[in-house]
Amino acid sequence: MLEKKLEQFFGHNKFLNGQKEVITKILNGRSAAAIFPTGSGKSICYQLPAMLLPHLTIVVSPLLSLMKDQLSFLKSKNIPAERLDSTLDRDEYYQILYQAKNEQLKILMISVERFKNERFRNQFKQMQTSLMVVDEAHCISEWGHNFRPEYLKIPIYKNEFAIPQILLLTATATKNVIVDMSRKLDVQLDDFVITGFYRKNLHINVTAAAEHQKKHLLLERIKSDPKNSTIVYVTLQKTADEIANFLLINDINAKSYHAGMKNDQREAIQNEFMNNDVDCVVATIAFGMGIDKADIHRIIHFDLPKSIENYSQEIGRSGRDGERSFCEVLANRDSLNVLENFVYGDTPGKSSIRQLVDKISKTENEIIEFKMLRLSKELNIRLLPLKTLLVYLEMEGILTPQYAYFERYSFKFVKDQDFIINQFRGERQQFLKCLFDSCQTKKIWTHISISTIIKSYNTDRNRVISALEYFSERGWIELKSKTVIDVFRVNKRNIDTELVANKIYNLFINKETSDIERINEMIDFFESTTCLSKRLSGYFNENLSFERCGHCSSCNKGGVEIERSVALKPLDVVDYHKVLNEFRANVDGDFSALNMTKYLCGILMPLFYGFKNKELKYFGSLENYHFKEVQRWIEEKCV
Repeated sequence: MLEKKLEQFFGHNKFLNGQKEVITKILNGRSAAAIFPTGSGKSICYQLPAMLLPHLTIVVSPLLSLMKDQLSFLKSKNIPAERLDSTLDRDEYYQILYQAKNEQLKILMISVERFKNERFRNQFKQMQTSLMVVDEAHCISEWGHNFRPEYLKIPIYKNEFAIPQILLLTATATKNVIVDMSRKLDVQLDDFVITGFYRKNLHINVTAAAEHQKKHLLLERIKSDPKNSTIVYVTLQKTADEIANFLLINDINAKSYHAGMKNDQREAIQNEFMNNDVDCVVATIAFGMGIDKADIHRIIHFDLPKSIENYSQEIGRSGRDGERSFCEVLANRDSLNVLENFVYGDTPGKSSIRQLVDKISKTENEIIEFKMLRLSKELNIRLLPLKTLLVYLEMEGILTPQYAYFERYSFKFVKDQDFIINQFRGERQQFLKCLFDSCQTKKIWTHISISTIIKSYNTDRNRVISALEYFSERGWIELKSKTVIDVFRVNKRNIDTELVANKIYNLFINKETSDIERINEMIDFFESTTCLSKRLSGYFNENLSFERCGHCSSCNKGGVEIERSVALKPLDVVDYHKVLNEFRANVDGDFSALNMTKYLCGILMPLFYGFKNKELKYFGSLENYHFKEVQRWIEEKCV
């Protein structure tokens, strides 16, 4: 039965390992999890059930590239699937919503942030949903390598919108992460299907390489087969550009790819790579997730990856066609401090945490509202750590997230006001007259005061938003919304600010320690004298029967020692007073040793956003030094 459906919809005549077991659980009404290696067919675990379940399957995905690639595949199979993202124009957006509400779609892909969108929430309540799929589900766990605080709200959304089942998908989950996912997303451990991580076609190599040798070695590897589809991974955006240019000069058809590029640039490069118009992409970790390109046969890490989990995902993008694939790390410790400094840079200062806790304790209302970007600047905490901080406050029972709404709505008339009003009769017409009377038109755009209409007509916000959405759907107005406001209920106000701030700060320190240990585990793995394939599988709780795979560098050449190849000059040669004067001149009264350390180590903080480029002379000038060493140096100078 299932095999016939698989062939009918996708043209495959048999299931890969683990797929049928997961699909059977879903079709039997259970929630489940599929933990398969990258490229082992996790997507079919939701795509086939989506065609057999009665209603919509909603897929929560962390990256636009994940959605686009999977969507292209589905459409090639005539599967009714769409995605909602910021690249859609108004007509496309409403057409997709219409299809979803009228059961013309089987799969709808969104980001988790979409659930907070007031306009989407109103539309989603009108959809019938059978299954929620959480792609890259390890993002829900603090024990994982890519924790995303927004993922913690997925169980809330599942309950709020009465979605009966959930399916978790990931390629990288240690034992701690599996237990965490099971607890937070209410999937029984018996319903986790784990197929193992070993792939015999991946030839894993670690080469000890001094920094000045790496370009030559990289070029040598790629020139041996220049048309072979290759991804080169680096840590920094500027390194991606530099190495791509170096390869181009040496007649390699290469392009860089990183988060500093515009969306359309990244999309064009990805399409060129998929179509074999570009042979090599030099990328930060922003590239590769969800890319379904079977003939990538070479992955080279020019810089060290961030963790064993990241490394496993990145090499897993090669050899999906089962052919021999070459995965090499050009390893030294020169970039190790850069990796660790990003970890330290995400730990907020204790004073910033205390400032937020104090703000909450002093509020007189049961509800508190935050504009995240403004709060990020006010506290000088980067956006992701700020969201993590709010999650920690939720875990302490101090806050409970409620919903998010747009602060401002504005629209442009496509049909005139009288036309719209005359489409309705009786009380609804009176409501619309009041709505438009509460608006103010400036040249082209009309701005609406929702609070005014609520008071003057004794209505609620949902009715106003629904009316505006309806007009926009019908093409009578062009609607815009701006500035998301996150709303929280304050559960505790009478709190010991210092005690809470210290506890939350220690949670960040514990996370920092865990992330640094993860980097050290990775170095230990690369220096291992035991079989790398066996050790990598063991990290993900798979016990292989053999002792030696025979096709990794440890099996063939033995272990390597990874050392620093460039000696750092003593910090005392840096003109501290020049650096200090530049920094003080720009931060006004916000000087601290911690902020200055982040500045010199190249960690971009909200405090620095107002700096002009010419004032950033020393930004990142000590990025190769260890964060704690730079911080101690500054603190000693401050005495």
